Amino acid sequence: MRSKTVPAGATRLSAALVAVLATLALLAASAAVVVGPAATARADDRSQHDSRAQHASQPAFPPASQHDDRSPNGGRHPRAAHWTAAWAAAVHHPFTLPEWFGPNWSEEGFADQTVRQVVRVTTGGAQVRVRLSNRFGTAPLRVTGVTVARAGDGAAVRPGTLRPVTFGGRTSTTLPVGSDRVSDPVRLPTRALQPLAVTMYFARPTGATTFHEGGLTTTYRAAGDHRFANAAGPFGGETTHSYYLLTGVDVTRGPGRQTGTVVAFGDSITDGAFSTANADNRYPDELAERLVAAGRRLGVVNLGINGNKVLGDSTCFGERGVGRFGRDALGQPGVRTVIVLEGINDIGSGGLPDTGCGTAPKVTAGQIIAGHRAMIAAAHSRGVRILGATLTPVKGNEYGYDTPENERIRDEVNRWIRTSGEYDGVVDFDRAVADPNDPDAFLPAYDGGDHLHPNDAGMRAMAEAIDLADL
Repeated sequence: MRSKTVPAGATRLSAALVAVLATLALLAASAAVVVGPAATARADDRSQHDSRAQHASQPAFPPASQHDDRSPNGGRHPRAAHWTAAWAAAVHHPFTLPEWFGPNWSEEGFADQTVRQVVRVTTGGAQVRVRLSNRFGTAPLRVTGVTVARAGDGAAVRPGTLRPVTFGGRTSTTLPVGSDRVSDPVRLPTRALQPLAVTMYFARPTGATTFHEGGLTTTYRAAGDHRFANAAGPFGGETTHSYYLLTGVDVTRGPGRQTGTVVAFGDSITDGAFSTANADNRYPDELAERLVAAGRRLGVVNLGINGNKVLGDSTCFGERGVGRFGRDALGQPGVRTVIVLEGINDIGSGGLPDTGCGTAPKVTAGQIIAGHRAMIAAAHSRGVRILGATLTPVKGNEYGYDTPENERIRDEVNRWIRTSGEYDGVVDFDRAVADPNDPDAFLPAYDGGDHLHPNDAGMRAMAEAIDLADL
């Protein structure tokens, strides 16, 4: 096992002062993104507008406990039930993918159709609950019914494990535009690393749906209502590798037995791009397996988004990291530690032509560091531990990432992460996957092929670079 973690004793200020610093740093980081030409502004307008609307009355970094025990109708589940996020996905705007990318149902939505989605929970419990979102929808969205079960092979579920899911005691629920919804508890004992199937039926047309593009796990769609189907038969037609509406599955072990969750926050490398589909080989998956083998009852949830940036919004690649950090990272039930791996897209894609997802200007190392400082301050103000991960190599990449100037910025950001002491600890992903004979490049055995993303072996090396004692 290779461990490159360097613990750092970051000075702790009072919670009130740190909260103020978090807000100031966030504003500074956001202001550092220079508005591009008119075409760029138009391309990003929908993302910027929706983000401003949904957060207008909320703090920049909402409290970590915001979703911990609220019922769908604004009440509270009993305080004795401590919930831990066992699976999660960061969602973004619906958008059209190139045909070669595979099916994508986010813009067409669903009408008299059933969607079955399989997730692997990273820690177990006696009860589960599911979280849904219409955060980026354009109309109220009616979910006719939801079930949860232990997954079998393919689209099948284990007989006898199907359970109806309710919301405030009702089997159906309507999500207003911009809203999230948490289900009632469902008694379904689960164990760590067990796959669950969450099945939703939509009787009425939904319109465009909030989704997570890079799911790397097969999602199934069937005509009609098949919420309670045990067999895979009805789902033999349409599949995709994205998640729709589903943002989380939480578990509880009972009163006083909260275990806590580790959040992996970042871009496509965290999201698992170039790892094998349906194999759970992303670095957060590998980390969860290490924790289970070590007897640590911690959840690990993946809040990466393909193409995401620290500082730039995109209609395809999600809200900027400093904008979504409070919700996607600190908003996870039971969050105790966050691992931040983000910034390589700010460096590599700044100033590149618009391919339909908007553009972002070139940024400096100082601007990226300011964004990281905003996230550090926000985590500390909530009493959450935060680890900084160094940015991985880009040498040989043909997307425009490999330039002398970009390498200089990457080196400067990595030097700050390693030596500043501002993070509570450092995970040196860069050194974990780099070629010792050519440190600016991936070790060939760890290269996913584009000289930017690690393959399965590289993901495993990244997980092994994390000191479990730091979590």
